[in-house]
Formats: sequence, C-alpha cells, structure tokens
Amino acid sequence: MDCHQVTSRALYDGPDDVIQPDDHRAEDGSRPQDGKPDLEKRNTNVSSASYDETYPEGGLKAWLVVVGSWFALFASLGLMNTIALFQAYILSHQLEGYSEGTVGWVFSVYTFLAFFCGVYIGPVFDKYGPRWLVIAGTVLNVGGIVAMSFSTELWHFILSFGVVCGIGTSLLFTPSIAAVGHWFKARRGFATGIASTAGGLGGVVYPLMQTSLFGRIGFAWTTRIVALLCLCGCLVSICLIRSRLPPARNATAHPDFRIFRNVPFLLTTVGLFLLEFALFIPLSFVSTYAMHKGFDEDFSYHLLPIMNAGSVVGRALPGYYADVVGPFNTCIGSVILSIVACLCVWLPSGHTTAGVVIFSVVFGFASGTSIAIAPVCCGRLCRTQEYGRYYATMYTVVSFACLIGIPIGGSLVQRHGGDYDGLIIFTGAIYVGSLFFFVWAKASALGWKQWLAAY
Repeated sequence: MDCHQVTSRALYDGPDDVIQPDDHRAEDGSRPQDGKPDLEKRNTNVSSASYDETYPEGGLKAWLVVVGSWFALFASLGLMNTIALFQAYILSHQLEGYSEGTVGWVFSVYTFLAFFCGVYIGPVFDKYGPRWLVIAGTVLNVGGIVAMSFSTELWHFILSFGVVCGIGTSLLFTPSIAAVGHWFKARRGFATGIASTAGGLGGVVYPLMQTSLFGRIGFAWTTRIVALLCLCGCLVSICLIRSRLPPARNATAHPDFRIFRNVPFLLTTVGLFLLEFALFIPLSFVSTYAMHKGFDEDFSYHLLPIMNAGSVVGRALPGYYADVVGPFNTCIGSVILSIVACLCVWLPSGHTTAGVVIFSVVFGFASGTSIAIAPVCCGRLCRTQEYGRYYATMYTVVSFACLIGIPIGGSLVQRHGGDYDGLIIFTGAIYVGSLFFFVWAKASALGWKQWLAAY
C-alpha cells in the first residue's frame, strides 16, 4: 500500500475503516492477568477489510481506465458539446421553416435522455460493471448519428439524434465517470478532470471538422464521418474501461430515491439542476446569438470550438487543485466565474468581436470546471460502491433542467423579438440560484461556522 492509498483511506473513507481500541480486554471481557500484555490475535475493522477497499491512486491499470473513459467521453460528451452547431445548421437548412424554440426540442430531448437514463444505468453499473453498458452505448450512439445523416424532417431528428443518441450517450458517459471512481479517491478530482477533457476536446474537433466539410461534402457525409470517429473512440473504451470494487452489500439494479434523505446531497442536486439549466443556454445559443449580432456564419460557428477550447483547460487544471481545496469550493468558484462571464462580459460587450470571444473563453473555462468537478462533489457524499447509484440519481433530476432549458431559452428570445439580452440576464440569475444552493449544501455538511473550509 503506497502513500496515496494511505492518504485516500485516512482522508476520505468512512468510520468503518478506523481501528477501535479494545481497552486490552480479552474476548470474555476480562483484562489480562498479572499485568502481562494480551498477545492473542484479533480481527479489527482494518485487518479484516479486503484489499479492494483501498485505492490504487495510479498505476498502469488505473490510468488505462482513465484513457478508456477519455475515449468514451470524446464520443459522448464531445458530441453533446457540438449541439449548438447542429442547431444553427439545421435551423438554416433542413428545418428552416421552424422556430428556434421548436428546433431546440431536438437537443433538449437529447440532453434530457443523456442524463435521465442514468437512473437505471448507474445502479446497473454498481451491480454488474461497465462492459455491456459501454457496448450498448456504442451501438446506439453510432447508429443514431448515422440515422441523423439521413434525416430531413423534425421528427427524424428527434428520433435519431434526440432519442437514440441521447440514450447512447447516457450508456457511455455514466459508467465512464463512475469507473474512474473505482480506482481513485484522494486524486479523484484530478483523474476525473483528465478524463473529462475529452468532452471539451471533442467540442473543438467536431465543430472545426464539420464547418470545414459541410460545404465540401454536405451534411450527410460529414455526419457519417463524425459517426466513424465516435465508433473508433468507443472501441478503445470497450477494451479499457473496467470496474474494480465488488458490489455493495445492498447493491441493486433499481434506483433508490430514498438517498435524497441525505440533506447535503439533496441541496447539491438542486444546485446542479440550476447549474445545468443555465449551462446549456450559452452552449446552445452562442452561434445564433453571434449571427443575430451581425457576425458572419463562419465566425459564429467557430465560437463553439473557442468555448470548448477554454473548457478543455477548465476540466483539466481545476481537477488538480480540487483535490487540495476541495471539489465544492472549486465548483462554487466556477459558478461565480460563470456569473461574471454572463453579466459582466456577455451582456455589455457580446456585440463586439473581442467581447464575444472573451466571453466564449471565460465561460468555456468555467463551464468545463463545473462539468468535471460536479461528479466529484457527488462522490464526497457517498461510499464508492454506491457512487454509480448516487451519481445517476442526481443526474436524473438534473436531466429535467436539460429538457426545459433550451426551449425556454428559445421562447425568451422569441418573446423579446429576437433580442438576447433578456436571455442573458435570465441565465445569470439562474447561476446565482445555483451558487446559493451549493454554498448551502456545503454548510449543511460542515456547519455554517466552517463554510469557508476546504471541502
């Protein structure tokens, strides 16, 4: 057992791992006679614990799991970070006769199912492991993208991308995040952040590739090339992702909403609900906002990879210091930065080239931090063997924010005659609510006197 394993158990594991003094009593309750030490061997909580309750915190097998998770997230969350470009393109081509709010339902259904389906996927992971989940996710995700390449009607896009890709994405990213938690505890923020950079990098690669190919080979073949990249990433993930810890004694393949009796977990879920509600609005509308302000189509489309480039840094760097200052503090800081980006940069200066680029970078960094660290906050509130169930249940609630956020945003734009100022203010206000609940959740776990402590 190396120093990281010792640190992991000492700092993060529950009271079951603590050796309780026996007061030098024999098993019949009497003290040793004649002052002689009692040398009889006894089981303690630590000596009877299995080796699997420790965490490698590194090593070849652990980092190969992170690599596998990285490729799965490149194929799933990378695709999710491309929805703004898909929305802007089909809104001006295949579905040009529909309103922005109506087309937004395609991507709301996608993000909703990507999170909602985790309510069963997480418990199944806890019970049976990740292998077949990732295989099923590969089939659905790649199949849905190929089906979308043939889509011409609204219902085609809802069924192919919204439903099939949404379920496939959930089958990929839920076990990918949960599997990392089986190999890291003290360094979980760093490892999860490294794996999560795939979503940001995918959000750079896919849009740049699409904007380059749309005019040369068309939407259909461009989308099929995206499907091929996703297939390659998924095949690597199938080979590398694995769980390590045995199922918990009460593990079940069914969700259990009684975990919301845990008040810090409940408050964290509400904070994350509001965070994801606000997060997908800039991700979905930044390109159409730029075109509304008079920027050309190419520049508007390239704002998304700029935002996702900031997200790559936001996912990797904070994961390192989240293990020092705590995931809740890191997440709270990212929410504050998101508020500043929306209300102090996007609102007053988004109509200028410098303003919208600075906003894209700053918001990308802040949103990347939120996405990477939120699962680590969840892990602080449960045992690792139950991580999949807690994580999936939390994101099932969050999925409803994804379902209604984009259509509400589109309706706000329509109600204001195409102006985006009301939408920006609304987004900032939602982030303020998220900040309140994250602070409350931390204070609920530690007490208000320690709300500034590292946690």
